[in-house]
Amino acid sequence: MRNALSVDVEDWFQVGAFENTIHREDWNRLEYRAEHNSDACLALFAEAGVKATFFTLGWVAQRSPALIRRIVDAGHEIASHGYGHERVFTLDKARFAANIARTRKLIEDACGQHVIGYRAPSFSFDARTPWAYEALIEGGYVYSSSVAPVRHDHYGWPEAPRFAFRPLAAVELIELPVTTAIIAGRTMAMGGGGFFRLLPYRLSAYAIQQANQAGAPASFYFHPWEIDPDQPRVTAAPLRSQLRHYTKLKAMAGKLKRLTHQFQWDRYDHVVAGLAEAGVKPAP
Repeated sequence: MRNALSVDVEDWFQVGAFENTIHREDWNRLEYRAEHNSDACLALFAEAGVKATFFTLGWVAQRSPALIRRIVDAGHEIASHGYGHERVFTLDKARFAANIARTRKLIEDACGQHVIGYRAPSFSFDARTPWAYEALIEGGYVYSSSVAPVRHDHYGWPEAPRFAFRPLAAVELIELPVTTAIIAGRTMAMGGGGFFRLLPYRLSAYAIQQANQAGAPASFYFHPWEIDPDQPRVTAAPLRSQLRHYTKLKAMAGKLKRLTHQFQWDRYDHVVAGLAEAGVKPAP
């Protein structure tokens, strides 16, 4: 089973946990570490011999076009993560369409690779954004990985299917949600990021195995800042946000190396193409 591996390319100050602490107008004045940390991700993948998808902010692509070219030259897929990490449910269809069009142009101008995939910042597709898939289709996208089918204080669409589905029955666009696991009758987020970093490795491995046993590829993600234990500290943020963001940063690279060697991984566009060939059902 080929599982889908991804990196959400954003910097330490652009995360949802700090969105009420760090103002957007201050971003350009903060220490920029996304390029160096993304290069570290490329080195990790090269050592493991795996290919992945880099869901990249347009803000990063605008600042580091050479990084976008290096990602593509290394054989990875480049995809859109929106321009400035705006949660989709804070936009309307017109603003969302403009956001993804701007991002796509920045990425494609930087590397020449056609962008067909999209991931919403903070997995912010949910019942409030029925128009978002229409905007993606109108923009020429083939797939999305923008749903977390769980209950969470920052995001979640618990009614969504756990595995790949077609959000609109009349079109072929595929949604590949982040991986979850059923534990004690509850659907738990186990597809990467802070869950992978904070919880025991065996739980994430179990979630991937559970998906594969159901005949579905896992959908896994992490961020470049998660392998950067030397990043600046945001002490003004709520303690809960600080604990989520900074805990076990030193352990993350080692856990990722273990993960990339234990399971089979590929780019999202390749995994989605296989799903499309096999046939993906519309959402109930």
